[in-house]
Amino acid sequence: MSYSAADVKRLREATAAGMVDCKKALDEAAGDFDKAVEIIRVKGLKGVTKREGRATSNGLIAAKSQGATSVMLELNCETDFVAKGERFQAVASELLEHLFTSKQSDLAAFLSSKLATGKAVQEVIDEANATMGEKVELRRLAVIQGSPNAQYLHRTSPDLPPQVGVLVALAKDDAVIGKDIAQHIAAFAPQYLDRASVPTDVLEHERKVAEETAKNEGKPEAAIAKITEGRVTGFIKEVALLEQAFAKDQKKSVATILTEAQNSVSAFYRFRVGQ
Repeated sequence: MSYSAADVKRLREATAAGMVDCKKALDEAAGDFDKAVEIIRVKGLKGVTKREGRATSNGLIAAKSQGATSVMLELNCETDFVAKGERFQAVASELLEHLFTSKQSDLAAFLSSKLATGKAVQEVIDEANATMGEKVELRRLAVIQGSPNAQYLHRTSPDLPPQVGVLVALAKDDAVIGKDIAQHIAAFAPQYLDRASVPTDVLEHERKVAEETAKNEGKPEAAIAKITEGRVTGFIKEVALLEQAFAKDQKKSVATILTEAQNSVSAFYRFRVGQ
């Protein structure tokens, strides 16, 4: 054997391929590290199609903010082993820089766009897919332009890259309130900005469920309408950011906190890996 256990470890870290595949590649390459990397890459490309149906529930959230621009993306893979690897995180960083430069929020258009190297984003992802031996896919993007903004990335485990990411568009720059609101969004996962943003069909569904529940509970007929609206209001306070009780002061709503800070939120994005 013309290679050591350290070589196998190094190759695995460089490619995120399995241990057996790394050993086979080193055997075929007679211990030549660079040749082994190329062997894994070529064999990986042949297996890309086979991996298309696999689930990608792991990965990371990456974000970058500078001036009036803030961008975020979710890059997925199959296992946390790959997600923790330098190669996977390097691909995410490369795509993030391109996203910040292109400011292209449409996923399909971004995938077909070309980096400074001349490669399309999809090509870079396909190469990562091949080299790492796992399905790698870019799930979604978010771009905020022309507005003061804040971002927050949260690690759910110290050995994993960020699993939750938030972007917030503000009326004016305020590092403290921006961070507070972003952290609140990360923790409480609002789905809509305010009551007016909740779709009518969603409200009607909740109203129907609340009414049927009240009837099944045997509530007085005269009280059902009031009970129903009360429960719908409670639902809105759970899903609409500005209606939620603020994380750091449950006696005040997020809207109240923003008003006191003489600020407002016009939009937000919250990504969690795999959700």
